[in-house]
Amino acid sequence: MYPNLYYAFKDIFGVELEGLKLINTFGFFVAIAFIAAAWILTLELKRKQQQGLFTYTEEKIMIGGPAGITELVVNGLLGFIFGYKLIGAFTIPDALSDPQSFILSSRGNFLTGMIVALIFGGIKWWEKKKQQLDKPEERIVRIWPQDRVGDIVIYAAVFGFLGAKIFHNLENWNEFTKDPIGSLIAFSGLTFYGGLICAGIAIIWYAKKHKIVPIHLVDAMAPTMMLGYALGRVGCQVSGDGDWGIVNTNPKPFSWLPDFLWGYTYPHNVINEGVAIPGCTGPYCSQLPLPVYPTALYEVLMCLVLFAILWLLRKKVKVPGQLFGIYLVMNGAERFLIEKIRVNTKYDIIFNPTQAELISLFLLISGIAFIYYTGRSYKQKSA
Repeated sequence: MYPNLYYAFKDIFGVELEGLKLINTFGFFVAIAFIAAAWILTLELKRKQQQGLFTYTEEKIMIGGPAGITELVVNGLLGFIFGYKLIGAFTIPDALSDPQSFILSSRGNFLTGMIVALIFGGIKWWEKKKQQLDKPEERIVRIWPQDRVGDIVIYAAVFGFLGAKIFHNLENWNEFTKDPIGSLIAFSGLTFYGGLICAGIAIIWYAKKHKIVPIHLVDAMAPTMMLGYALGRVGCQVSGDGDWGIVNTNPKPFSWLPDFLWGYTYPHNVINEGVAIPGCTGPYCSQLPLPVYPTALYEVLMCLVLFAILWLLRKKVKVPGQLFGIYLVMNGAERFLIEKIRVNTKYDIIFNPTQAELISLFLLISGIAFIYYTGRSYKQKSA
């Protein structure tokens, strides 16, 4: 396991770059997932625009003016945070020995923070100065849905993270009540469905606000979300963040199957779960006492296949909304099945389901209903 990129580069390339300790492996793959998702979503929105399914909105912008106070302050603040924390980490003894604690603490280097703040503010001032006109002009520009992908991704990231945190703490209420602050700021402890629900609500609201037809937007996001989830789960597997399965001591069914695909102990996992690794010294020296199903890896493989299916279907499914309905069915079925061998908190009701099982079952049923409803509506409009 690679808790952060320092350990990955050390093991794979044989180089030790202390600064990489600041880059959490899970967070790195989540960032990759968002970048890939943004690219796929842009392609789909452009394709749907060419089909005449989207229109543009017009907005007034002012060009040729000097840098405003707000722009300079925002850029300076970002520069200060970057210099205070990231650059400051290299100037403070032992800061990189426990990067997570350092990042979440108030420690930093004020001098490097101010220097970088002035650099960032100066760059913004110079950019605006080069474009400045003798007399600023007001212009009307056309903005298409694909031009708003950056905003959509930011909404997905912010509300997705908040929703994932909220749902995780609701699912693990006892842990939350013991340490509320620690549970809220910890890098681990995220529930995908919480993020999906909250981000979905925020994005639909954003779409309606900017006159983007929601039914076509969710169709475009179907393959996008499946790919993003698959890449995000790579981070879970590589870092060992606790999203693993139940103990698996069953005999391996196929001799050609690598051991780690059947049962894995997640050595050096990022949450330090399990027992001490003999002879290991340092912050990440734990492994599970018994091998478990590597469910995160299973989800990566399954969701990549499901993404490929959605990608192939996207041009063949003609009824608006049905591709999204297929995504809901696939997502719900995949997660419901994986929960049978995954470690999670179970509710003491009916068949002792987990939170994810309840939500995935709801999504599966909703997907079937959505496919039926959109198909019926499409036939009525075509009649």
